Amino acid sequence: MKSAQRTLTIIIGILAVMLAGIAYLVRAYHIAATAPGQPGYDSVLSQLVGAVAGRNAFYFITMASILAVLALSANTAFADFPRLCRAVALDGYLPNMFAWRGRRLVYSYGIYVLAGLCAALLVLFGGVTDRLIPLYAVGAFLAFTLSQAGMVMHWKRSRSPRARASMLVNGLGATATAMTVAVVIIAKFLEGAWLTVLLIPAIIFLMESIHRHYVRVANEIASSAPLDVTRLQPPLVVIPIRAWDKVAQKAIRFGFEISPDVRAVHVRTEEDREDLRRKWADLAAAPAAQAGVPTPELVVLSSPYRYVIPPILDYILDLERRHPEREVAVLIPEMVEAHWYHYFLHNQRAELLKALLLLRGNARINVISVPWYLEA
Repeated sequence: MKSAQRTLTIIIGILAVMLAGIAYLVRAYHIAATAPGQPGYDSVLSQLVGAVAGRNAFYFITMASILAVLALSANTAFADFPRLCRAVALDGYLPNMFAWRGRRLVYSYGIYVLAGLCAALLVLFGGVTDRLIPLYAVGAFLAFTLSQAGMVMHWKRSRSPRARASMLVNGLGATATAMTVAVVIIAKFLEGAWLTVLLIPAIIFLMESIHRHYVRVANEIASSAPLDVTRLQPPLVVIPIRAWDKVAQKAIRFGFEISPDVRAVHVRTEEDREDLRRKWADLAAAPAAQAGVPTPELVVLSSPYRYVIPPILDYILDLERRHPEREVAVLIPEMVEAHWYHYFLHNQRAELLKALLLLRGNARINVISVPWYLEA
């Protein structure tokens, strides 16, 4: 603790000396800020180094060093912002994904979000970093205000003999920084400070909404009751099939492993050349009878307007309503391609049906994927 205090004191002293030296040299060399974003723009530090040392090798080394320091400062944000998001996510005020470590043992989602926000700010303000100063000032001094106010509350609860004096110092600091925030917001409101005035309350509202959602979900799924194993029944199995092929056969076989009540649903349109009903007795009913298993029922839905997903969805929802005492298991046959670009050659009705069942279904409709892996 003592070493950290001495280190911070030395750093603050060095910064104060540097700031005083820059202020003196700027006045001595009559250097003034130029309009940001305009032709011929030159930063104060660039003008100062050029005036003192000239536009030689030392100038370029100095500017490169300043750029390296700024890059290191930006890296500090990318190192600590994800950790802050993790702490907030663990308290339930940010999505859980912010608390997950990525492949490189960092909190990747925090880094992605910070990179996206930085890019959005640069685009919004035209790449002129000077316009971001009001945002930085409001954010920094607001953080100082909150931290100082927090220390006031800490000393108020503390019984330390120095608590009163420390509370007075932190109270003065909180007051001074709060006044600074107010001045910056008023003076720089139209220059960008308005963004923080809108953004900070919106972020607070969003975080509170996320926390309420997590609390509601936790209360809804929480249970201390033992497992209920009464009134167990095999589910009604529904298998949408396009045609009789290996993919459909695998799904029907898997359906019999779940329940004896299997229903294959086929949507017949005007473009179908074959009637699956003519072949069903030989391909499915007869083999099932010979094996001594229940015959799978074929349900053919007509679709004069060539819709495929809506008739299947309506049939499943109606089946669930007509059997309130049974679970419904929807087995969706899917082909798994060997290469990602092959997916563009097939329709994605299976994914669409799964999404609609999750959106319009309920807890008694269970969606199960039955994959068929294609060879390369």
